[in-house]
Amino acid sequence: MSKSTEKQHIKNNNKLPDRKILLDVGENGVAIISINRPPLNLLSVDVLLSLKENIEEAMRKDNVKAIVITGSRGNFSAGFDVTAFGGSQQRKTKRELGFMSIEFITDTLEAARKPIVAAVEGLALGGGFEIALACHARISTSTSKLGLPELQYGILPGFGGTQRLPRLVGLQKALEMILMSKRIRGEEAYNMCLVDAISPPNQLLGSACQWALDILECRRPWSISLFRTDRLAPLAEARTLLNSVRAQMQKQNPNVIHPLVCIDVIEHGILSGPRNGLWKEAEALHELRQSDSCRSLVHVFFAKQSTSKIPGITDMGLRPRKIHKVAVLGGSSMSSGIATVLVLANHYVIMKYIDQVSLQNGIDRVKANLEGHFKEGRMTQEHYKKACTLFKGVLSYDSFKDVDLVIEDVPDIVSLKQQFFADLDECCPPHCIFASNTCIVNLDLIGERMKPCKEIVGIHFFSPPSVIDLLEIVRTERTSPQVLVDLLSFGRRIQRTPIVVRNCTGFAVRRMHFPYLQAAMLLVECGADVYQIDKALNSFGMKLGPFRMVDQDGFQSATTHEMKFLETFPDRSHKSNLIPILRKSNREGESTCQGFYTYNDKGEASPDPEVSTYIEMARSMSGITIKSKVATLSDGEIVEMILFPVLNEACSMISEAIIVKSSDLNVASVMGMGFPAYRGGIIFWSHSVGSKYICSKLEDWSKEYGEFFKPCAYLVERASKGHSLGAQIKLAKSPL
Repeated sequence: MSKSTEKQHIKNNNKLPDRKILLDVGENGVAIISINRPPLNLLSVDVLLSLKENIEEAMRKDNVKAIVITGSRGNFSAGFDVTAFGGSQQRKTKRELGFMSIEFITDTLEAARKPIVAAVEGLALGGGFEIALACHARISTSTSKLGLPELQYGILPGFGGTQRLPRLVGLQKALEMILMSKRIRGEEAYNMCLVDAISPPNQLLGSACQWALDILECRRPWSISLFRTDRLAPLAEARTLLNSVRAQMQKQNPNVIHPLVCIDVIEHGILSGPRNGLWKEAEALHELRQSDSCRSLVHVFFAKQSTSKIPGITDMGLRPRKIHKVAVLGGSSMSSGIATVLVLANHYVIMKYIDQVSLQNGIDRVKANLEGHFKEGRMTQEHYKKACTLFKGVLSYDSFKDVDLVIEDVPDIVSLKQQFFADLDECCPPHCIFASNTCIVNLDLIGERMKPCKEIVGIHFFSPPSVIDLLEIVRTERTSPQVLVDLLSFGRRIQRTPIVVRNCTGFAVRRMHFPYLQAAMLLVECGADVYQIDKALNSFGMKLGPFRMVDQDGFQSATTHEMKFLETFPDRSHKSNLIPILRKSNREGESTCQGFYTYNDKGEASPDPEVSTYIEMARSMSGITIKSKVATLSDGEIVEMILFPVLNEACSMISEAIIVKSSDLNVASVMGMGFPAYRGGIIFWSHSVGSKYICSKLEDWSKEYGEFFKPCAYLVERASKGHSLGAQIKLAKSPL
């Protein structure tokens, strides 16, 4: 395509912003068909029908020799709008679902008598990627992101992805991409032979047009992805691989079926032919869209999207201020992890340490983190080199004169934190935002030595920061709307999901953690088995059972947090002596290779029979007698006795307006606690159980085991009216 034609194409796009598909025939005889629903060019039935009509029109035109499909304004297509998932649309028949995949994608696009090439820039995900897979060639920029994320929403690729991808890249790589919802860059896609060539963005359309003409002139191969067999393994080898992956998926997620259904569909296409595989795919998509897992996962998706919307704050028209330079105070691995996250997001970071040894250790940790990202292929060499120039370690406050944000991560000692912020008050600019990474110390206390006009906000990262993408932004009564808007924008820029919570003990995630562990301790002292409890919660879908979790966090941290919770909420706490007894025997969890489990040199956990001795000692000190019914609890009963107190605490937070909306607790439980996303989060899951049942069980247990299980007033009220928990929260209750 000539430069003049490209300019005319862009001009035409700008003239017709209301059209979903743009068709422009260049002077070289190549029709450019653009998906035009910026910014992500999301698909819908209407968009696909329009795309089909434009392809058919181009086929009829005598002056059209070939076709290039692309996306407008920097993205190919990020796939279907997620609102189409979760059973929200009218139920469709098998044939209607298969129409787009077979009669359009296969019989119109892929079977076209004129070459069709995909010019991929930006995002090509889900259905957008599947359109590209059906084209006769794919030209991509090196930084494009391609993938099939459908399993994240409880469904499977429904536009031929289960059939075409294995035939283009081989079964093993296709399974990895589909089952892990893995996105790959254009450069990696080229190395996998998934795309045919890499082009600079400013030459992409021209390269795609030339490639299409080369196919027409037989200078390039005309590839029909659906019927390729050269990358498929022999049948016996394929079956062995599929069975192995199927067993692995069953072990990892025993409660979800959509990964297994996806594997079955891929296998069906290999055994019965790709066209039969397409019909099987359409049928499976139809069924999965109606599943509880799909509804739950779609709910979590939208709940994450809505955490940044704060009524009365984000709708005020405030513009977020830019945060360029960030200072991180502290010498822990958490501090280095926070610095790494910021550097990866292209922020300039100053790390302040108290001595030279700590400074060098901190710098080395950040360098090692960045090097790990580079070696794992998560960043390019150019990005790696730039990142290494974006941070430095210092021993003084001389470089703090122009910082936009300070994040304090020193030990949770009030006087120590107060001194740090008093010092910062003298050396930072007036616009600087002062933040603490604490999850336990009252933010109002931390700033007592600062000038009256200064405020401190919480920015709570979770460990490890590079893995857990949740970010708690903690406001006090003095936190300004501007600071909240600034930090919500900052959270998104560093690729974290921010939730705004009110200043309180434990904030949102830790407050739900407390009853999770305390309920487990109480059950053990009453006769339940430590390892059955963890196994039951694992089977339910929790990433870690309470005892494995406390081993990972460390006993010192657990003791500090428990003491604070007991101090703040004495009326609904269970004080256990078990962890203090274990600590006296030099058990601190994973860090000492001994806690409730023992750990080998690979970090693998094994049950420890000696723990029963410590449990007997704790039981004796607490004066608790074994209850025979507790010793024989089923896994389902254990799950209820552990998670209903967590729900109860979540209800207390709703009634106290600690969070803005109940869906934020679903996000907090999934991302911060390891609650299974396929159950929709702690509040969403409660809808399937019922508030009346939850309340009645807690009332029964409170009579038998004490006030720890007593349902809060909010839960009692909801149950008495037959209302779901959190379903009718009035956002006006929040003092924001």
